Amino acid sequence: MEDQGIIALFFARSEQAIEETDKKYGGYCYSIAYNILGSREDSEESVSDTYMTAWKTIPPRRPSYLNAFLAKITRHISIDRWRKRNAKKRGGEEIILALEELGDCVDGSTVETEMARKELTALLNCFLSSLSETERNVFLSRYWYMDTVPSISEASGFTQSKVTSMLHRLRGRLRKTLSEEGYL
Repeated sequence: MEDQGIIALFFARSEQAIEETDKKYGGYCYSIAYNILGSREDSEESVSDTYMTAWKTIPPRRPSYLNAFLAKITRHISIDRWRKRNAKKRGGEEIILALEELGDCVDGSTVETEMARKELTALLNCFLSSLSETERNVFLSRYWYMDTVPSISEASGFTQSKVTSMLHRLRGRLRKTLSEEGYL
């Protein structure tokens, strides 16, 4: 079923909307959740929570890209679940590493207002559009989907060293862009 048909089912408050969403995007959402959580049970719960959040927000929202809308919800829910699960313990898990790598580029205190968030989003979109398709795929794999360097290496055909180096250079370019625009 096409995305607009699924969205129409949400607007009609038909429970079939959840079934169709699960058929089309269940595996996609699960992989995002699993990359963050590393647990089958927690990932399944995150996906279920994603469907519930979509049910509550469609309507009134009508997402232009249902896959991106669901990915964003899944990612936020999974990160929140990961933070709650790991609130008292500090481990060397991949998500800490990925978030710390980007932490050098983005200062959370500068993004407190909605306007600043919108400006930063536009700036990040501009930065991403300036990258080659390969660079963009590697960057998003790491910092959006929270993929590990070895899995990015395997998917891209690059060595782990090349992926690590590419990510380092891309973070430097992002840092420079953010600095030039007054975010750092």
